[in-house]
Amino acid sequence: MIEKMQRSRLDEQRCSLPATLKREEEYIPYPSIHEVLRRGWPYPLIILPQFGGYWIEGTSHSLPVSSSEPFELPSPCSGKVKLECDPTARLYRKHFLGKEHQNFYASDTTLSYLVLSVKYEQVEGQDNLRLLLRTRTGTKHDLIPISCLNEFPNAVQMAKLLCEEVNVDRFFPVLYPKASQLIAAFDEHVISNNFKFGVIYQKTGQTTEEEVFSNTEESLGFLEFLELLGDRIQLQDFRGFRGGLDVTRGQTGTESVYTNFRGKEIMFHVSTMLPFTEGDAQQLQRKRHIGNDIVAIVFQDENTPFVPDMIASNFLHAYVVVQLHHGALGETLYKVSVTARDDVPFFGPPLPNPAVFKKGTEFREFLLAKLINAEYSCYQAEKFAKLEERTRSALLESLYEELQIRSRSMMGLASGDEDKIENGGGGFFENFKRVIRGRSQSLDTMGIAMRKQQQPPVPPNRPATAGLALNQSVAECPKAIAAQRHC
Repeated sequence: MIEKMQRSRLDEQRCSLPATLKREEEYIPYPSIHEVLRRGWPYPLIILPQFGGYWIEGTSHSLPVSSSEPFELPSPCSGKVKLECDPTARLYRKHFLGKEHQNFYASDTTLSYLVLSVKYEQVEGQDNLRLLLRTRTGTKHDLIPISCLNEFPNAVQMAKLLCEEVNVDRFFPVLYPKASQLIAAFDEHVISNNFKFGVIYQKTGQTTEEEVFSNTEESLGFLEFLELLGDRIQLQDFRGFRGGLDVTRGQTGTESVYTNFRGKEIMFHVSTMLPFTEGDAQQLQRKRHIGNDIVAIVFQDENTPFVPDMIASNFLHAYVVVQLHHGALGETLYKVSVTARDDVPFFGPPLPNPAVFKKGTEFREFLLAKLINAEYSCYQAEKFAKLEERTRSALLESLYEELQIRSRSMMGLASGDEDKIENGGGGFFENFKRVIRGRSQSLDTMGIAMRKQQQPPVPPNRPATAGLALNQSVAECPKAIAAQRHC
């Protein structure tokens, strides 16, 4: 009897352990692109890689099979398509620059360098303090009614109103007359008006990057789509944003597609316009540019599936797949699907349902806005976010140091660093220029280094992918890697 009672108690105390985590090989994978092709038509525009890692938007493309009446497609957007923008990037220029205000700087043992801007203003008859605090992780902003405060705060208390983690004894006033220019330059370094996007031409049944990068002929449908994107320009002596293409020696082809959209210059890296190298299965000349873009368009003449890991690249994080379709009355339509890596937040404008567009200005506006917003969103992915914080930290440190040196100099206090700035050895603007130059040069530098590292050995069934690994030790990235948003 005692043994039975003990066994019963033990049974009651037992709990079921959670199932052990599955290893990758134990997961049920998604169908491969070859399995999807074997199943036959119709195919989805995008299929997920076998072990996931991406999300998809726009999976419904159903249209009437035949109809004498024109089918009314839903409008992709109401009004002007919105471009994403960092709300803090222009705040200093909008509310502080050219108006009476005070700037302060401090160094925090935990938060590192801090730069605070303070302005008194009246809004609808109420007295307020507008505060802007810059830290290495971002910029905090608030408009605080003075009536809500027990007493008028000092600079440290103002900073704590925005960020409770601030732990400094005092802030120092900025006394340099040109400080506003330096601060505005720091705040607006996240703004970029230049973009470069890949355009990949995928023919029916092509399933590898070697196949899509080896296409040399353009269909009439693809040429029509490129005309919709922008202007076909001659690269020789081109004066606009060149997106890394050679405009003097013709080493990246003779033509490309370029456009200006709402004051933003866009250069497209079109796979068929980049140099084709006989005997090079990987077409590194083409992949060097498209593989180092962050967002790319994939254009399909006919119904064929695209899988995002088809292109091996550490930089490409989002794809907009556009498939040509002719309506019942012969009109040109485009089916659209979007895919991005799991750590890329969703970006607008959202695709309509069904995700089918008529050729025209409305579709062009939607597509270009989607590409720009996609790049902004990709910068929030883990790989880019780490680099962004590093770049921002370096610029904030440079800003702090120059504000400190210039302010001490204005008070007649020697800091020992004035000579360095006066002789061009330092200063915020010099460091700012170096960071910007570094962004544009870092991709080429990494590409050369990775090609040297990755050439041997080459697997027999899959050529090695060169020049596209993300070097974590490099603090820069293309264009506005420090950008949290574009304006």
